Amino acid sequence: MIVSGDGALAHRLAGELRDVYGERVVLLVPPEHQTRSDRLPAGGRARASALFGRMSSVVLRTPVTGTEGAGEARLVEAVEPNDTALMEAGTEQAAALALVHSDDETNIRAALIARRLNPRVRLVIRLYNRKLGQYLQELLDQAAALAAADPATPASEASTTVLSDADTAAPALAATAIAGTSKVVHADGVLLRAGQRPPPRPGEVTDPGLCTLALLSSTTNDPAGAEGSDRSGAEGPRLLPDERSMDDADRRGRVVLETVTYTGPPQQPGRLTDLRAPLGRLFSRRLRWSLAGIVASVFALAIATWLTTGDDPLHAAYLTLLDIFAIDDPAIGQPVGRQVLQLLSGLTGLLLLPVLIAAVLEGLGTFRSASSLPRPSRGLSGHVVLLGMGKVGARVLVRLRELDIPVVCVEADPEARGIALARRLRVPTVIGDVTQEGLLESARIHRAHALLALTSSDTTNLEAALYARSVKPDLRVVMRLYDDDFATAVYRTLRAAHPQALTRSRSVSHLAAPAFAGAMMGRQILGAIPVERKVLLFAAIDVAGHPQLEGRTVEEAFREGAWRVLALDTSSPADRVPDLGAARRGGGGAPGDLVWQLPPGYVLRPEDRVVLAATRRGLAELLGRRPASRVGQRPR
Repeated sequence: MIVSGDGALAHRLAGELRDVYGERVVLLVPPEHQTRSDRLPAGGRARASALFGRMSSVVLRTPVTGTEGAGEARLVEAVEPNDTALMEAGTEQAAALALVHSDDETNIRAALIARRLNPRVRLVIRLYNRKLGQYLQELLDQAAALAAADPATPASEASTTVLSDADTAAPALAATAIAGTSKVVHADGVLLRAGQRPPPRPGEVTDPGLCTLALLSSTTNDPAGAEGSDRSGAEGPRLLPDERSMDDADRRGRVVLETVTYTGPPQQPGRLTDLRAPLGRLFSRRLRWSLAGIVASVFALAIATWLTTGDDPLHAAYLTLLDIFAIDDPAIGQPVGRQVLQLLSGLTGLLLLPVLIAAVLEGLGTFRSASSLPRPSRGLSGHVVLLGMGKVGARVLVRLRELDIPVVCVEADPEARGIALARRLRVPTVIGDVTQEGLLESARIHRAHALLALTSSDTTNLEAALYARSVKPDLRVVMRLYDDDFATAVYRTLRAAHPQALTRSRSVSHLAAPAFAGAMMGRQILGAIPVERKVLLFAAIDVAGHPQLEGRTVEEAFREGAWRVLALDTSSPADRVPDLGAARRGGGGAPGDLVWQLPPGYVLRPEDRVVLAATRRGLAELLGRRPASRVGQRPR
């Protein structure tokens, strides 16, 4: 696996491939003396070398053996990823190449070169321009199909995947605001997480979730133990256990697969054309009470006229309306009761006139504001305050709305990227500097469920988090921080000051690295969830061509410690999307075509596609690949 980049995402991606997937990695970075703003920052070379366990001032040309259980790693320096640099990195023999430079042009140029050097290499490209990325992906896949020497090469082995770090980090940020964790897997519109459960007490019935993924180490509940340790007598985590193993391990904690859901108040309708929109969105409460009082007065006057004059009830109501609108003859020479009622009717008509004018003005004002940003309602509660509507904030807003979570946006720049999106979705938005006194109060921070501070300024995010905690100490806070040391210090301090509240500091590169790593492993990889010192992979597999699955029931296809079938894709083969991990288009937070918790007796057919959880070794066996963590193994 080759990773070429000039920022933090390249380092994190290399570490993800090496430590989680056990792959051999070549990291291609600019030289240390290159200090252009769009290149590796000062000290980046030292961090890259430290990542691979060796410090050197020259180009590393020999493999460096990593820690136990990890693959080999090599570091190559080059001014730019040209032909010479990519050949030096071993592109001709590589299984996958990730181009994560901050400059789109550099990534595009390197992708064209790499496809020419190795038509079978799997390309993962970081691009901000999504439309250009779609065109480039089609072009490179077409070039791979035409230039491949072996026509039998599967398309997935020469695929091109274009990703944006903002798009890939958005689901994890949304999940952190909801469930407090970013270790999630996205599968066809469903967010999954691994929830840790303590050992059940005698007679206690716990929620089993979708399935049990692992049994935790026997030392997890031992104060003197260490999770996942290799000490003598300590039993490590048991991945994908069977029913007998779970019955024999009542004293061990469990890792259960769960769906990430939101249990707060639902999102209010976003458009006036929605038939479910209440009348209160068109007329204020005070105006509705005024109209109700006028109508009650009309009914009372009509009844009084009927009782006084003895006329027919309909004729009495007709006379009352004529008196209200002052279009009847005066009641001269008629009984006193009739004259008094006519005066009261005229007074009611005078009161009705300003109410009608106010109703017209409010209605016009409501429709005029339909194209502007709405303000948070007074009774809003249980919502998420989203601070920062830039590239990342806009994508997070989409994810939160897909999950039907109420959101209030805060942005200082009225021309920010996400403001137009918030206006289109009718999301309440507050425009102003978050450092101003009372701005967060206008976003109803004292009633919010969580604060997502996603601006590009670390100090602004920190100031907003501290002020929000002073208003609501138990508020869930998620901050976007760039510097790792600073993020660690902030997290520890806030956790010590507010032990009952959940605090998370997140980096976009840290959240995006797993998605880029999964794309380098192939489109069938949906993600990975660590369990102590081991890792579980989630993959979408076509049943055809896999004798371990084809023609077997779900129960028969299960292999303890290797793989377990979790879900079935019920869509027709012609309508299936190639990547279940990609965000679903069309909005809506409803699940896609995946059916979870299959009956054990269901027989897997060749045309089926399933989602399964597997260990690294189990997935390698299922896909017919050899493990890549052995030292001295030749590149694939």
